[in-house]
Amino acid sequence: MQAAATALLVLSQVAATSCIGLRNLTSSPQETIDNTRPVGNNIISHDHTFTTEFLGLQLANNSASHRDLGFTGQLGGQWYAVYGDVLWCAPGVKDPAQDPPGFHGMVRDAISLCTDNPLVVHDLHLDSEGRQQQFVPYNEEWGEAADFGFGGTSLVEVDGETNTGALFYLINGNKTGYRGAGIAKVQLVDGAPTVTHRSGDRGYWWDANTTARYGDIAAFRDPRSDYVYAWGGAPMNITDWVQAAYVYQCRVKAADAFDITRYEYWWGRQMGWKSEPPATFTAETAVMWMSGQGQVVWNQHLGCYVFVRLGPMTNEVLLRTAPQHEGPWSDDVKVFNATPIGQDGMTYAGVAHPYLDPSGRSMVISYTNNNNIEVIRVTFDE
Repeated sequence: MQAAATALLVLSQVAATSCIGLRNLTSSPQETIDNTRPVGNNIISHDHTFTTEFLGLQLANNSASHRDLGFTGQLGGQWYAVYGDVLWCAPGVKDPAQDPPGFHGMVRDAISLCTDNPLVVHDLHLDSEGRQQQFVPYNEEWGEAADFGFGGTSLVEVDGETNTGALFYLINGNKTGYRGAGIAKVQLVDGAPTVTHRSGDRGYWWDANTTARYGDIAAFRDPRSDYVYAWGGAPMNITDWVQAAYVYQCRVKAADAFDITRYEYWWGRQMGWKSEPPATFTAETAVMWMSGQGQVVWNQHLGCYVFVRLGPMTNEVLLRTAPQHEGPWSDDVKVFNATPIGQDGMTYAGVAHPYLDPSGRSMVISYTNNNNIEVIRVTFDE
């Protein structure tokens, strides 16, 4: 069974240690500016109290499979979840819990329609046997194959009039490693979000070996501006584990999402936004450190941006807050402690479901637990 490409990447980055204090000992002594450290108070812990309720497992009402990720995004007035590895259940199985042992086939990513019940989704793009099909198509002319991963983060709407969206993804060549981060155009075809174009000569823009992998950590369509924001991990040619765990940020106006020349890149609070990607990958030009995959949302009740994530190797569901996308981000507040399923179970990929409570008084959050999607609800005080 294969975990999502990006989840494995995050775990490999933190294998050396999860102790943030060790970063202080291994960082370069010449490094005097660190824009990734927490600043200020977390609004959640400082100004609010909260309660957390475990809701259960998320399942599809028309298909059966084991899956991970499930990052949410809006298109054409509906909300959808984009999953990573989707492992089909055996033929005839309707409940994943009843799936017999063994491998029954899979696709590397898929999309489902969200419902008003956080525990129920409606799977899209089913074949004649009721199995979900690949969402981001692989292209053999680019040397891609069926086992290539396309770890996708949130679907973001870029043109509401034409119901056009964009999906950021990281291409995992499997045996050949990570190729690059890219963006796909998504349009409604027969009522279902469908990838109609992948940008870049070989399906990606940002080379994974030399450029930050923009979008593999998170992607977000800001409802309070014209911008789409994306966060990505450091280039793969960085071998130092501290430097490899930094997270970088880019943005683009939604209308220009498919024009690589219109993107801007965050170079840190001292230098701001620039039209070219950072030339150095340090704590100064980064925006976060060792975040893992997650999701950013604007919370009306809290009056701030919230980043939902899971702590590396700790099974903790964490929330951090910031007044703006560039940060500075606060420290994390733990809202739940997940229990891994199975002896080798992994928990990762925090996902927000803001459509379930636009007021922000409560936040429904899902996460992956050993290829199962578990769901909790966090409710804040008045």
